[in-house]
Amino acid sequence: MVTPQDARQYAPATERNREPILEILLQVLPQSGTILEIASGTGEHAVFFASRFRDCQWLPTDVNLELRASIIAWTEHNVCDNVYAPLELDVREPVWAVEKEAVTQRLNLEPIVAIVNINMIHISPWSACLGLMAGAGRILTAGGILYLYGPFKQGGKHTAASNAAFDEYLRGQNQEWGVRNLDDVVAAARAEHFILKQIYQMPANNLSVVFERSADGPS
Repeated sequence: MVTPQDARQYAPATERNREPILEILLQVLPQSGTILEIASGTGEHAVFFASRFRDCQWLPTDVNLELRASIIAWTEHNVCDNVYAPLELDVREPVWAVEKEAVTQRLNLEPIVAIVNINMIHISPWSACLGLMAGAGRILTAGGILYLYGPFKQGGKHTAASNAAFDEYLRGQNQEWGVRNLDDVVAAARAEHFILKQIYQMPANNLSVVFERSADGPS
């Protein structure tokens, strides 16, 4: 019989990047409320970050069933009492699960005060980035934080030869994937009433990009 722990998956990049990412998250995320993680992957980030945000509730999501099983397994392995069971969520959907009253009532969900998205928008179609921004704009109120992590072009150019090679590899896997131009991401965020708050240089030629929901527009 397969136990929950058997479902745990491992992403090698997680151990390399989780400490640098945590350092930024501790500076920019609220210290209470619900943190919604989009495309949580294996769940290793979720359990690591949640243990450092004990007064927050961490809500992981992923579109992949096997990865959601991994998130559950990691949560049970680490005995995380402030991590919700993962939700199935495709950012391109016009209404996310967390916007549905039946789901929020079932989870007894506290207000979502921030959204964290790590290593997704370059391994998905551009429509996923647009969907992420649209959903974040619907869910977060003024002052809410949207955090992105990954490789980006700046000024339309790669910042390192390794990123250019990675971009070529991604496009070889799927023509709709690829390292995004940061200016385009910022414009998509601005269209959903987000202000670029800070850009942090990260190891391995990645960036942490922090947006804040403005008071303008619907709330």
